[in-house]
Amino acid sequence: MASAPTTFTVATATEPHRVRTRQIIKAHPEVKQLMTRNPATFLIGAGCVVAQVGLAYLLRNQAWYWTIPVAYLVGAFFSHTLFVVIHEAAHNLVFRKLWQNVATGILANFPSIFPTAISFKNFHIKHHVFQGVHELDADLPDWYEAKLIRNYSIGKAIWLFFFPVFQLIRTVRCREVATVDRYVVANIVAQVAFDAAIVYFFGWTALLYLFLSFWFSVGLHPLGARWIQEHYLTLSPEQETYSYYGRLNGINLNVGFHNEHHDMPSIPWNNLPKLKTVAPEFYEPLLAHTSYTKLFFQFLFDQEISLYSRITRKERGTATLKDQSVPDKELLSV
Repeated sequence: MASAPTTFTVATATEPHRVRTRQIIKAHPEVKQLMTRNPATFLIGAGCVVAQVGLAYLLRNQAWYWTIPVAYLVGAFFSHTLFVVIHEAAHNLVFRKLWQNVATGILANFPSIFPTAISFKNFHIKHHVFQGVHELDADLPDWYEAKLIRNYSIGKAIWLFFFPVFQLIRTVRCREVATVDRYVVANIVAQVAFDAAIVYFFGWTALLYLFLSFWFSVGLHPLGARWIQEHYLTLSPEQETYSYYGRLNGINLNVGFHNEHHDMPSIPWNNLPKLKTVAPEFYEPLLAHTSYTKLFFQFLFDQEISLYSRITRKERGTATLKDQSVPDKELLSV
């Protein structure tokens, strides 16, 4: 039986997505028709915000411990969908104008308590451009994370539970990416005002519910398996990115179509299944997940999987820090 890796896998090849982007565009130039924007994403986000605020209102006079099951069983799903809305806004896939996408991200951020939408955008775009480059890709675990957790089940459970904290600490190493601009400041000011309003009008129990919904949605929850699904080497030691084709895509705006998203980041969530249909020869041969719950328990209890189960690369390639990760649009405009 193979043992768990004790160091990251270092690749000498460039990340696989831009190569496949060129191949898909050459074979299927009609994918340009899929590169649209989807204003309905704003309405979905607004609906989730209203739902979360409504549930916070209903729980305001309940005993604090009722927030735990409601947040885990209901709120986490709303919160995770809002995270996907933030992701779509980060790629400017909701509206044409930048400020409109920024506003969408800030709105969708409200129930998550912490002002992360715009900072997430800054770091996430570089994850696309510099996938696997340790000092620029905040999606990669820190060296200390992997050494501390390794392949221990209890360690992996603790890591998932505190995932938001680990994710925050990682950003410190990405000093070249970190930026504080007017949009980050606007995000902070708006979020503080929202949090204060929740406490003032509904009380601390309502705020606790929103906090727990956020915490569970990205941590020790089947939804948290998304972070394992995307780039951990769970099905193959060579395949760097994995998609998820399961029922939760219907709730979470096709967030599982991760290979498709990395290949064509200018395609909004509603068109990602169409990309797979248009170019099946590129996606059907790839390994993929079909159950977050199965992956959740596989990650926790499979001793052959550790936090070292990731591919890294030392070369940045020819991309610059100004790259906004729209290789598909760039190729089609040539």
